[in-house]
Amino acid sequence: MGSVHGVELPGCTPEPLMSYLKALGILRLVSEQADPQALGYWSQDRFVLESKLNRDELAYFFLEKYSPTPILGPWAGASGFFGKDNRKAVQSIEKSSSDRLAAYRETIGKVQTILKSEGLDEKPVGDIKIKLLRRYRREMPDAFVSWMDAAMALGEDDERFAPAPLLGTGGNDGKLNFTQNFMQRIVDLELHENRPRREACSLLQAGLWAQPVDGLGKAAVGQFSPGRVGGPNATQGMEGDSTDNPWDFLLGLEGSLMLASAAVRRLGAHSSDRASFPFTVDSRSVGSAASSDEETAGARGELWMPLWKQAASAGEIKLLFSEGRADVEGRPAGDAVEFSRAVAGLGTDRGIHSFCRYGLFERSGRSFLAVAMQRFDVPVERRKDVDLLLPLDRWLADFRRGASGDAPQRLQAAARRIESKIFDYCRHGERTDLCGVLTALGMAERELAITGGQRGGKQICRPLQDISSDWIQATNDGSPEFEIALALASLHHRERENPTLPVRANMEPVNRKGKFWNWGEAGRSVVWKRGNLVENMIAVLERRLLDGGGNASIDFHHGVRMGTLADFIAGKTDDRRIEELLWGLMLVRTSERNQVSFKPSISSPLFPRAFALLKPLFLPRPIRLYENRWRYTESTSEGISIRLESRILPLVCAERVLEACKIAARRLFVSGLNPLPSPAGIENNLNPTRLAASLILPIPRDELNRLLRLVTRLPEDDSVPQNEGVEQP
Repeated sequence: MGSVHGVELPGCTPEPLMSYLKALGILRLVSEQADPQALGYWSQDRFVLESKLNRDELAYFFLEKYSPTPILGPWAGASGFFGKDNRKAVQSIEKSSSDRLAAYRETIGKVQTILKSEGLDEKPVGDIKIKLLRRYRREMPDAFVSWMDAAMALGEDDERFAPAPLLGTGGNDGKLNFTQNFMQRIVDLELHENRPRREACSLLQAGLWAQPVDGLGKAAVGQFSPGRVGGPNATQGMEGDSTDNPWDFLLGLEGSLMLASAAVRRLGAHSSDRASFPFTVDSRSVGSAASSDEETAGARGELWMPLWKQAASAGEIKLLFSEGRADVEGRPAGDAVEFSRAVAGLGTDRGIHSFCRYGLFERSGRSFLAVAMQRFDVPVERRKDVDLLLPLDRWLADFRRGASGDAPQRLQAAARRIESKIFDYCRHGERTDLCGVLTALGMAERELAITGGQRGGKQICRPLQDISSDWIQATNDGSPEFEIALALASLHHRERENPTLPVRANMEPVNRKGKFWNWGEAGRSVVWKRGNLVENMIAVLERRLLDGGGNASIDFHHGVRMGTLADFIAGKTDDRRIEELLWGLMLVRTSERNQVSFKPSISSPLFPRAFALLKPLFLPRPIRLYENRWRYTESTSEGISIRLESRILPLVCAERVLEACKIAARRLFVSGLNPLPSPAGIENNLNPTRLAASLILPIPRDELNRLLRLVTRLPEDDSVPQNEGVEQP
């Protein structure tokens, strides 16, 4: 067995698309025509070929031995076979005596025989074209059929014809015919002669090793290399011509055959034509290199080209592309966002370490260009939390459909935000990214709530149903804002005889029937308005007190620690962030079984004694003293129930905090507790509005005793305890 050489090809990089395809073409041609054991892989953004050919032998192979694949388009105009087509390249190859073009000449002859028997002098259309394509597939050589598969998709009965995003409409991109240009490059390099022209060697060196070269000719390159298409500001002067290295175009088009669609096997009743091509999906304006919505709407789609670090054979890469689709829960990914979800659920065990994402956008008039957008790394281990998105798929599809077309801009922006946040999470896998998905869902729900889920008198989609409590652990960033928002989202009524819906019913016009949320009328219970968080919290507290007949028994699953409460009352929390999180967390099923931890407050202010006096009147359950510790009771018929004075909340809102605290102290005494003397300046340095809003925030079980010991003494205490952290007059 001969030695194996690892030849690095600096001219074959993942970007632009032409260079990527060129790497595939080199691997395929060397494997088929020189060394069946050849392997290839990507290293530091360069393609490496492992074969028996060293650097010089590789160059010699392409100059002297390479036999071009018979790439023809005898079903389209400008292909060299019909009417007034330019036939020079076809005729030059047909008349060639070079052995390397023997297969090409034979294929041209078979095409001409079929066209003659069909009586076709002009390009076929409609059923005639389908009939011709069907005959080509039956009678033409395998290499030609492979090119057909790369250039178009035919259904199982050849009844459907779909353009290939990579190769345009059956090998045509507008007026550019890829097959005609391929043959012209062969003639330009004089590969149809016994020896290629003298400049062919230096041009090949440039294509393989990225060596500088003079004399690149004026030629169309299509969408494969946007930097060479010419146009305004393309070079010195006002406008530049399109230039090309003929080897790049030849080898790039040879590489495109690795992407043969296999659409005959893969097109199904529920799959799109675009998705039938390898790693090709609908475009979405997501990611750091996102395009505009207008550009995305007119795009041919996106190509996600895989990069791999382990050496692989041409056969293995062909298999990769023949199965080249990513699945989301058993269905093919239809767009860039779903593709990112599929990748996030893979892990590197499939051998792919990243994808290079290209958008096929219409630019420079009516021409399409393959724009390199960004890299998408495959995670070392699958992102397990991506599974949290699966139950949302139907709602997401309905919402996206309702936010399309002439929908209000606010709905379109909400849909775009959801997609962007999902894409960011799948790409980076950070907790903050998934939290961004949750808040984006909440903002979408908020936009729907403005019109009760209606648009033009029709329902856009149902309210988003309660989603898994696993979202809490997956998105908890430990911040005080998350802690407050979670506590608000978990508010509910405990008593069966006086049921009150969760706080969600105060924020949007919904009602609950069984386990399902439905849109309803915006009745008196919906008090949440756009704007000030603090004012909305007060409005919800007032509404729920009215709904409870003046009873403050608003139960909860998650409470707010006293340090966080002090930060909120002092205005040290981000109110806008709290509201964003609340709209997302209100969609989540909460339960006391969900154990949640938060970061300790670093510099909490002194805890306001006014809150400690007022809050016991707003406790959700009776309390009792057990082993010298105050605890909530599990039954409403046991323990001490501290009745709420209806004047308390209006007094605080009117900035009469001291008066409210005196009433609260008397109520504590009447209820059987021993309140400590209240300092005269208790309301100093407090924001009364924030204090009033904080009264809706629940106190967790393990902090209830601490709260009450700040303002009461135990029955057996004879002296006032030293309460550290209590605001002094």
